Amino acid sequence: MNIPLFPLRSVLFPGGRLPLRIFEQRYMDMAKVCLKESSSFGICLIASGEEVAAGGGKPAVPHMVGTLAHIAEWDMLQLGVLDIVAQGGERFRLLRHWTEDSGLLRGEIELMAVPPVLPVPGSYARLVPLLRAIVDEMAAGAPNAPATPHRFFDAGWLGMRYAEVLPIPAAAKQKLLELDDSIDRLEIIYRFLESKGLLPDA
Repeated sequence: MNIPLFPLRSVLFPGGRLPLRIFEQRYMDMAKVCLKESSSFGICLIASGEEVAAGGGKPAVPHMVGTLAHIAEWDMLQLGVLDIVAQGGERFRLLRHWTEDSGLLRGEIELMAVPPVLPVPGSYARLVPLLRAIVDEMAAGAPNAPATPHRFFDAGWLGMRYAEVLPIPAAAKQKLLELDDSIDRLEIIYRFLESKGLLPDA
């Protein structure tokens, strides 16, 4: 599968929503094609290089695991600037990538297995009310609010949503994205919140 890539300093998780402001021509052209054909592009965290192309600068080098995205919303309130909300789909592994003459990065990918839906183990039940409170605090319709339906019962969904909102470096978020085991992800998140004294009383 061959897709355009959008390297960023942010991590998009499956089921997540990421507002983006597009103004570079290569990404404007990419977005037009995606809107016209209802096609997807890949969002990858930058491993090295810069997000915006600079004269003579090296293109961004992406991490090898990213997330398929489709444009859920778009608007152009300012000429030459496209505001979109990218919604996360499946994770993928990047097999190879190259830069087109336009400067757009493209890659050959393979989709990663979708983890099974698993119930949240009782030992992590304290994570559920805290995330409910966080989601309730988000403004209705906010571009970064989790897409509905909310699945607080699903360990994979719960972990992905926590990974989005935790105040941790992007590299740590990338590690959480790459984990295949939903329960392992919850364990890491639980221990982090517990160490910070942020979990509600049992």
